[in-house]
Amino acid sequence: MSSKAEQGVGEQLRRLRTERNLSVRTLAGRTGFSPSFVSQVELNQASPSIASLERLAAGLAVTLGEFFGDSGPSTPAVTRAGKRRPLTSWWSRARIEALTPGRTGWPFEAVVITITAGGASGKRLHAHAAHQLVIVLDGDVRLTLGTEIQALRPGDAVRLDPDTLHRWDNPGRHPVRLIVVTSRLTR
Repeated sequence: MSSKAEQGVGEQLRRLRTERNLSVRTLAGRTGFSPSFVSQVELNQASPSIASLERLAAGLAVTLGEFFGDSGPSTPAVTRAGKRRPLTSWWSRARIEALTPGRTGWPFEAVVITITAGGASGKRLHAHAAHQLVIVLDGDVRLTLGTEIQALRPGDAVRLDPDTLHRWDNPGRHPVRLIVVTSRLTR
């Protein structure tokens, strides 16, 4: 995964943090990360996992999709496949593309996550404060829900309620593509 795509994470994190007048230390306190880790991500010296990226977004009071740029138009908009700006996590071995970039005020957001062979959403189980619907587009993926493991194939879907501990991983040799639709309405 290219370093150019990786740079987008640090630049976006710094832009969003400074727009909100937050110090590195304040953001670290909100997310449970060390100030050193936040600084390393901003300087592209560390690559956050998907789960860590979601925690950073929550600490900034934005969604993962809002990492992809400024607010878009409030009128209907087409997001072209070849024009989506990806974020890459080399740690997770994943690429995230917003299907609804910057559409603040919408009741949901959607992203496509591609996890390459051996990739995972994070080291540990993690949860969201919102409802999610995940649809497997391509590949076979393993979903850990608490102590239960589910093998999912193309066409399978799963609903994750708020605070459901889970972890995605790709134990196979081929990439896995997921569409993740997240409610912006929390409990």
